Amino acid sequence: MTVELLGIHHVTAMTDNAMRNYKFFTEVLGMRLVKKTVNQDDIQTYHTFYADDLGSPGTDMTFFDFPNNPKGTNGTNAISRVGLRVPNDAALDYYLVRFEEFGVKNDGIKELFGKKVLPFEESDGQRYQLFSDENNEGVAPGTPWKNGPVPEGKAIYGLGPIEITVSYFEDFKKVLTDVYGMKPILEEEKVALFDVGEGGNGGQVILRKDESVLGQQGYGQVHHVSFRVEDHKAIKEWEAKYNEMGLQHSGHVDRFYFEALYTRIGHILIELSTDGPGFMGDEPYETLGESLSLPPFLEPKRDYIESQIRPFDTTRS
Repeated sequence: MTVELLGIHHVTAMTDNAMRNYKFFTEVLGMRLVKKTVNQDDIQTYHTFYADDLGSPGTDMTFFDFPNNPKGTNGTNAISRVGLRVPNDAALDYYLVRFEEFGVKNDGIKELFGKKVLPFEESDGQRYQLFSDENNEGVAPGTPWKNGPVPEGKAIYGLGPIEITVSYFEDFKKVLTDVYGMKPILEEEKVALFDVGEGGNGGQVILRKDESVLGQQGYGQVHHVSFRVEDHKAIKEWEAKYNEMGLQHSGHVDRFYFEALYTRIGHILIELSTDGPGFMGDEPYETLGESLSLPPFLEPKRDYIESQIRPFDTTRS
């Protein structure tokens, strides 16, 4: 029996401007930049990781900086909205005021599946929603950024439910249950809510049916979602399961900060990632994200990489 997924690990999206994106996530949202590295499959491209105070798995929103990519368009067959967790309903009130102060486009506080949420967008059109953890149970949250601009009792401290929108709703629903062992806890005609691992806001997927226009990848869109597995043994079990099911996949990939395995279900790129080793193996807690970090196999190319990527200052004033 394949080991159970533990929850959401990370979500990776695309930006056209790493500096603007950095300011938005650190200065407006109050998340910590815990790693500034490069896309290991495209070393001329930044890969930035925003997370909780410790860079815990299940808390990081990451970005590829593709400055020459066209803007993506919203539509079906895509990861359509990313959830972020805050401690309680009062935190949503705090962020609503904060969003108005910073001119962040938002839809106001709403209710979704009995929870209070605050949908909002970055200026490039990337779509998110804050989920209140008021009365929430399930996957534990992370630790708010202790040196951030948002009070710890209000701050974002993890990823929330991930929304996936597809035209092949029934087929995708079957994959989530049969392949990944997700548990449907709400099912309607055009939406289903699934628990991953212990569930709750840190372990849920929202699946929506939409047979309209196809979404197009580009900046302002999500690249992939990753789900947590415990360790190397677990990810090798999943690799064996993919082989048994005839699913094409990447094979085991060592990303240095975690181990990974990728497959595409329809249009949706799904990664499985190990909880460790984590982000503090090559940088101390105090200076996470301040310098360009490279895994050992890319260190010999540091001079070339630093000559190609567009530098940006992550020193907070």
